[in-house]
Amino acid sequence: MNTLTTPERRGLSAISTPGGRMLIVAADQRNGMKAVMADAPNGPDGISRAELAEAKADLVRHLANHAEAILLDPETALPDVVDDGVLARDTALVVGMDASGFETLGGLRHTRFVPGVTPRRVRELGGDVAKMLFYTRPDRQQADSEVAKQIRDLVRECSQEGLLLIVELLTYRLEGESEEEYAAAFPTLVADGAKLAVECGAKVLKLQYPGSADACAAVTEAAAGVPWAVLSAGVDHETFVGQVGTAVANGASGAMAGRSLWKDSLSITAGAREKLLTNRALPRLRELKAVLDG
Repeated sequence: MNTLTTPERRGLSAISTPGGRMLIVAADQRNGMKAVMADAPNGPDGISRAELAEAKADLVRHLANHAEAILLDPETALPDVVDDGVLARDTALVVGMDASGFETLGGLRHTRFVPGVTPRRVRELGGDVAKMLFYTRPDRQQADSEVAKQIRDLVRECSQEGLLLIVELLTYRLEGESEEEYAAAFPTLVADGAKLAVECGAKVLKLQYPGSADACAAVTEAAAGVPWAVLSAGVDHETFVGQVGTAVANGASGAMAGRSLWKDSLSITAGAREKLLTNRALPRLRELKAVLDG
C-alpha cells in the first residue's frame, strides 16, 4: 500500500462518508453535460460557457451539497462556486485537472492537462483534492511508458503540495481490436491498469466497473491496499447501484457518480433544473449513500 501523508489523509477523509466510503458527485464533464440539456433552444452547441457554469452551480446547490464531495472542472465552474458561496462548507471540492478529449499517438490515447492547472492552482481554486484522468492499455504500456511517467510525476507533485490525487483510469478498445476481443480482455485490463498505477505511486484510484464480483476482487488484489472507487460510466442509476454494491462487497472503497445521477435531471432553465435535481437526482444520491454505508 502506498502510504498517505497527513494532508492526504485529511483529503481522503473529506471525500468520505462517516462510514469511510468515498462518495463524490462527478460534474467535471463539459460537452457531455451540454449534451443532456436537450431543451436548449439552439441545441447543445448553442449552450454558452456562462449557461453551462450556471447549470453546474445549480447541480452543486441542489445535489452535490448533500454529498461528501463534488468533482468539478476548472474551466467553467471554478472558482465561481466557491467565491459566490454556492458550495457548502462541509462538501469537499475535487478539482479535475484533465482537459476534454484525448489525442492518439502510436495507436494509444493520451489525455492532456487543462492549461495552467497545476497542483498549486488546484489549491488556489479552493480544491481539497485533485483528480487526473489517464487512458491506459496495460498490455501495451508498462512501467517505462509515458503514461507511467506522468502518473509518477503528478503523484509526486501533488504530494509535495500536500494534495491528495485521485488517479482515474479508463481503458479502451484499440483500432483493429474486435468488440469480442476487448470484452474478453476488459476485466484484466482494469485490474492490470490498477496494478500499474499503484506501482507508479497512486494512492487513490477511480476505476471502471470490471464486470463481476470476481473481477472486482481481482482489482482489489491488484490495488494492493490502495482504495478504489467505481465510476458510473453513464449507466442508469439502478445498474450503477448494483455495480457499487457488488464492488464494495469485493473490496472497493466508494463511488464517483456522474451521469447516473443527473443525466436526466438537467435543463437549460433554472426552475426546471431545481425541480429535477431535487425530486429525481437527490433521491438517487441518498440511495447510493445507503448502499455504500449499508
